[in-house]
Formats: sequence, C-alpha cells, structure tokens
Amino acid sequence: MDAIVNQVKENHINQFGQVAQVYRSPGRINIIGEHTDYNDGFVLPGAIDRYVYVGISKRSDKTIKLYSVNFEETIVSAIDRLEVQSAQWASYVLGVCQLMAKELPHGFEMTIYGDIPVGAGLSSSAALESAIGYGLNELFDLKYNRMQLAKIGQQCEHQFIGVRCGIMDQFASLHGIENKVMKLDCRSLDYTYFPLELGAYEFVLLNTKVSHSLASTAYNDRRAQCESAVARLQVRYPHVQSLRDASVEMLNDAVPDQKEQSYIKARFVIEEIQRVSMVCDFLQAGNLEAVGKEMYATHQGLKEMYQVSCEELDYLVDAVQDFPEVLGARMMGGGFGGCTLNLVKTSFVDEMIAKVSAGYQTTFGIALESYVVRLSHGTAPVS
Repeated sequence: MDAIVNQVKENHINQFGQVAQVYRSPGRINIIGEHTDYNDGFVLPGAIDRYVYVGISKRSDKTIKLYSVNFEETIVSAIDRLEVQSAQWASYVLGVCQLMAKELPHGFEMTIYGDIPVGAGLSSSAALESAIGYGLNELFDLKYNRMQLAKIGQQCEHQFIGVRCGIMDQFASLHGIENKVMKLDCRSLDYTYFPLELGAYEFVLLNTKVSHSLASTAYNDRRAQCESAVARLQVRYPHVQSLRDASVEMLNDAVPDQKEQSYIKARFVIEEIQRVSMVCDFLQAGNLEAVGKEMYATHQGLKEMYQVSCEELDYLVDAVQDFPEVLGARMMGGGFGGCTLNLVKTSFVDEMIAKVSAGYQTTFGIALESYVVRLSHGTAPVS
C-alpha cells in the first residue's frame, strides 16, 4: 500500500507541483442477495482489499484539475461550469462535484489511481465516487456523513452516468469493516455487521472477462416481471409494496400459473431474500459449509429461474463443484459476465486456479483472471 500511496503522491507533485492528501476507497463483493436490492430486500456485501486512490490538494481559485494515472489523461474544468466528459472516469469526478458544488469553496487538484479490475463487477465506479466524495468532504470540512456520501455517489450514477443503480455498491465501499460483512436493508437503509471468520478458507474471484450485450435489456425485463408479480399480489394482499413483503405461499395464491415468468422471477427473489438471513445465521454459527451450499443455490436460481447467467459463468461454477475443497461458488452481480465468487480452502487455491484456467482457456480461448480477496475497511485517509 505504501508504494501505491507514494506513487499517487509523486504523480501529484509531477502534475501539479503540490503535496496531496491521499484517500482510498475499496471495491466490493456481495456474498449473497442478487437482484434483491430493487425489490426492497436485503444484500450482504463486504468491502475488499482492492482500491481506488485519490490524491487531493486545494486551490485558491475555482479551477478543477484532474489527472488519471491509469489512463494518463488530464482534464481541466471549473466548479461553475461542470460538464460530463468524453473520458468517463472524469465524468464520475465532475458528477460528484456537481452534486456537491454549492458547498465547494475552492477548486482543487486530484490525482486518481485504481487497482480494481474494471468491468469485473467489483464496483470500481462506486469506489471512485466514494473516494471523491469522501476526499472532498474531508478536504473542505463539508460535514457529510457516510450514508449521505453513498447517496451522492448513487445520484452521480443516475444523473451523470445514466445507470439506475441501487445504493449497495457505494454503501459497501464507504461502510466496510475488516473481516465483516454488512446486511443492508435496501428499504430502510438500516444495516448490521456480521463477522466473517473464514479460517482455512478464502474468497477467490474468477473473472470471465466477458460482458454480453443482453445485460441492460434483461435487467429492465426482470424489473418489469417483478413489478407485475407485485401488482398481482396486491389484489389479494394490499399491504404488499414489494417482493420484500411476500412469501412463496402468498405468491402461489396470487399467481396460480407457476409457469408464468412473473411467478418464476418473483419466486427467485423471494427465496433469495430469505437466503440472505439464512447466510447471516450460518456466519454467526461459523458454518461455512452451509454458506457454500447457499451460494450454489443462488447460482442455480440465477441460472435457471432468473436467467441472467451465461455459458462462461456456468462453466466456472460447474468446474469447481466436484472439488471438495470448494465449499461454494456462484456468479456475482447483474449477470451475463463478470466474476464468479468462490469459497475455497487456502491450501487448494493455486491448484484450483491452475486447473480451471486451463479448461477455460481451452473451452473459450480466454485467459482467465483470478483474484484472492479479503474483507477490508471502507473509505479512509491513508496519508
């Protein structure tokens, strides 16, 4: 970490001639709870030890100067004329700035570096938004709390990037605690920490390195099918505001034809919301085998019921199921690409990666990427 912080500081001095205060914000994994957020359900994310770093120094005027180490690009703007940039990384920065503009007394210089793989479903964009918001909040003493900063990051996605995301990613990046996961209530935004003592096991991410074009259309379709099921439920159960309020028994009553897509999609979500609470109980009891079984169950549901998997993701999950050293695996995120999350015995990690990588390369002609991740603290200053 010290080497990266020094790299950011050196780049900042070279670009701007100023000494920077450096902040870092982590990416995230989600242990269980997919497609539950927009149904007012629960999720179980944790911050990971991959980060976006920002170095910031104050200016005396209203100018904003940005430098990306990863892209080797410089962008110049101003507080009173913030615009979305062709360089998307800069649009995240200026989007957050526009949401905070009334509170920003001066301009600033910012150097940005990240080691979170982009496009892998680890929320590099949310980490960037969180680092920017936190850094500006500290630099100018704006007095936002962490949940307010998470909402600013979410609004940046909605208004400037065009992604109607939930709040889980920004929340996880800002609220992470080492060796703990967070059960977030996506309706009330209440949250509870649960210990994640993995002992002889580790989380390993296998990156398909693919992103299929079905994702955005499928996401909208799934939301519509869930909303259709809620409308049917409300006829018999007026108190139901979302699938969070329904049980499988209620769904059976309200949608008798179990072959309807609205039934199938809603049933997955209802069962997935229940899985989050079950996994929390298993974590408290230290029952990692049961956690792993629920991970497999989630993947099966995402593949067969919610239908948001793809052949590359299915291959990676199928490839590890016969290894007793792998307790669980599943696709993670919106679907149609990104990573699988695997709970693997530490002594078997290298062997598993080697075996699965060889088969993946042969089958798809793609070099598999893998990352061992550990749960980390959330956004914080590091120098």
